[in-house]
Amino acid sequence: MLAPVGASAAPVADTPGPVRERGAEDGGRAAKSPLPAAERALKEQIPGLSDRTGGYPREQVLPTEPTNPGDKSIKLGLTPYHSIAPKLNALQKLGERVSVEVAGRSANGHPLYLVTVTSPESARKARAQERMRELIERAPAEAAKDPAVKSSYKTPVFINNNIHGNEWEGTDAALELIEDLAESKSTKTRELLDHSRLYFNITANPDGRIAGTRANGNGFDLNRDFVTGSQPEGRVMRQIAIDKQPAVMIDLHGYVNGTLIEPTTPPHGENYEYDLFLKNTYANALGMEAAVNGLGYTEAKDGVKPAVIPFRDEKEGWDDWPPIFTPQYMPFHGAVASHTIEFPMAVNNEEYDEQPAAELRRRSAINVDIAGAAMRATLDFAREKRGPLIADQIETFRRAAAGEKQIPVSEETVPGVPGIGPEDVYTTDFPRAYVIPWGGGQRSQTAAVRLVRHLLANDVRVERASAAFRVGGKTYPKGSYVVDLHQSKRAMANVMLADGRDISDKVSTMYDISGWSLGLLWGASVRAVPEGVAFDVPRRPVSNAASAGYVAPRGDLRLRLDDPQEIAAVNSLLKTGVPVRRAADGSALVPASARAEARRAAARYGVSFDATKARSVGALHRTPVAAAVTPGELFALREMNFDVVPVSTASLNKGFDWKKVRALYVSAGLEYGKLDAGARSALMGFLADGGDVVGRGGSGAAFNTAAKLLTAKAVAGNGDANGVVRVRNAGGPVTGGAPEHSFVYAPMWFTGLGSKVRVEQSYATGNPLVSGHWRPDGNGKGGPKDAAGKASVVSGRAGAARVVLFGTEPLFRDHPKGMFPQVGRALLG
Repeated sequence: MLAPVGASAAPVADTPGPVRERGAEDGGRAAKSPLPAAERALKEQIPGLSDRTGGYPREQVLPTEPTNPGDKSIKLGLTPYHSIAPKLNALQKLGERVSVEVAGRSANGHPLYLVTVTSPESARKARAQERMRELIERAPAEAAKDPAVKSSYKTPVFINNNIHGNEWEGTDAALELIEDLAESKSTKTRELLDHSRLYFNITANPDGRIAGTRANGNGFDLNRDFVTGSQPEGRVMRQIAIDKQPAVMIDLHGYVNGTLIEPTTPPHGENYEYDLFLKNTYANALGMEAAVNGLGYTEAKDGVKPAVIPFRDEKEGWDDWPPIFTPQYMPFHGAVASHTIEFPMAVNNEEYDEQPAAELRRRSAINVDIAGAAMRATLDFAREKRGPLIADQIETFRRAAAGEKQIPVSEETVPGVPGIGPEDVYTTDFPRAYVIPWGGGQRSQTAAVRLVRHLLANDVRVERASAAFRVGGKTYPKGSYVVDLHQSKRAMANVMLADGRDISDKVSTMYDISGWSLGLLWGASVRAVPEGVAFDVPRRPVSNAASAGYVAPRGDLRLRLDDPQEIAAVNSLLKTGVPVRRAADGSALVPASARAEARRAAARYGVSFDATKARSVGALHRTPVAAAVTPGELFALREMNFDVVPVSTASLNKGFDWKKVRALYVSAGLEYGKLDAGARSALMGFLADGGDVVGRGGSGAAFNTAAKLLTAKAVAGNGDANGVVRVRNAGGPVTGGAPEHSFVYAPMWFTGLGSKVRVEQSYATGNPLVSGHWRPDGNGKGGPKDAAGKASVVSGRAGAARVVLFGTEPLFRDHPKGMFPQVGRALLG
């Protein structure tokens, strides 16, 4: 069961700036502060975040949380969340090795504790460490020759715990290990702490830890959110990656028996320097395996199977393709060994409810022991391999900054790693740069601003053209943004902006998503400049993006509604009583008399109100929405400023006042056939009164059929398929101005359409899949060729009700931002 869904909050880095006159510059200056723009934004979000250049220890007294007897970890004999702050306060008193800071807050407002364990450092020594860290990232060729880096740079190691809230034990193992490190007088510990900084995210998901849920308080799986960065906990982990630049990291999970220790099976992320990554990840995995198996647990006695290293022991199933997981995201910030660890003994979900407390505590104790063994082995690895690890991190950044090609893995490049073959070779051809046009050639300047700010928040260097330029046969206006891939974070930039790759022929199935392109799905025009093209562009670094906010000085106004922030803006106007009307193409018309309100909306949301003489075809109204949806969809609807009331089959059967809403959105948790007579009658009354329906996916299509709304047969494609697809938009109120790409997850299309059903969008002909994994099913059906040319979005009327059905995933995990307006327009009518 998912945790309660809280109110959404946009990332600080995505907050639009002030309204500017069209063509105004952002000042374009590089930040004078030594801190990256992303960290400055985080400091504004989280006052009191420790100064990066202060010495160690950085002790503080943490305020305690109220005692919560309902904390789900108590039953397991583990540390409840409210006991963590007192424990950390006590650990800081054990000497001068332990520092604690509040790195941010969870969706439900709980502090996120970052613990640093290292030998004491003066402020001067800490500044020297920071200088070396920045040198490694920003001037890696110099860092490779710097004797201070070789002799005295401390290896950063990051241990992330409890990102899935009901996979508890990493937190307890970390607390035990920190206590041991604080008190140990051994030569090995002293050597480790003299040459390393160890960072522990004590619990990445306190909301889930308390509630016993995988997800956070917003209902999000945090280990799926790293490309999008929609959740506060993920943004904190992102900032830790940027600030601390770990060379080694492990992410503690459960439950897979035997203990699963990455590296993974193919397909491997094609943006990595995988030859450097694999040799270190495999070597650390062997050490963790020996430590875990060396604890002496057996299957016969304890129910514990020997540890498993998927790269060595499995053919496929645990891939490192998508950058949505913590260990797959961290290499883009310099980790040359990063792992998911799955300890073996299940204590969550049905086991939590069905097993006796004594058995659960026995299992949890084993998991804590195994998590601790994996942590200690990783610290041994970091201590023993300090020099090679830092050298490989430097080399990762150096290749990128120099624009060098990747080195494909082979038995020669990664000696000692068994079973390397052609199936493990994944590389990409990096472009020379990406251009995000400004002004002419840009689909949406609002979307461009969001994308630039997101790149900056992920520590990608972005520059802005100080004059018009021509490159690769195309001319771009002054003010266009440039992402030069001759930079240390080229892999981070490319994994976000590239179209991606169709890997359907590489493996039979994927663990999670296979396509995610922000360049195609976030609504901005992005152009790749091929390597080898002359790239002499006058430009300067930026620390923020110019605002796209604009209001025409005279006449009535038009808001395009091609971006989710435009949907949010029009909803804000409607809430304040502005009489907004709709144009034939689906855009919003605002009277000249509301220019002051438009200016406020433009400033807040970074949107553009152009002068218009377009005619109205009807009024737009506030649209409170009854939503039977996934947490990601609920979050996205609230981002667009819809007033949303979550509903389900059960809640409707208890009685629901349909007069409070104007539309129903169905994608999960509502089955028409399970509604009782009273609930069904009330729902049909809502539809008869002109209530609108938006349905998505199998649940939405089933609802449409059961309620006898549109004549449309939903055809399900392969349920394992997902990715970025090409589409054709019909234009008009729903898909007018929509991008030419969409996202699918278990894709669907519609046939047998009634004469009054309109096709709003279709899959492209040929093979519509651009990137991802989409094969026919075992019967040879449901593949992309079956979907080609078929309707992906349809609309029509069922009596007084207007109905729109989506076979795509327009709000998936708060991710495909460029698709959000299709749902927003469908709901606004």
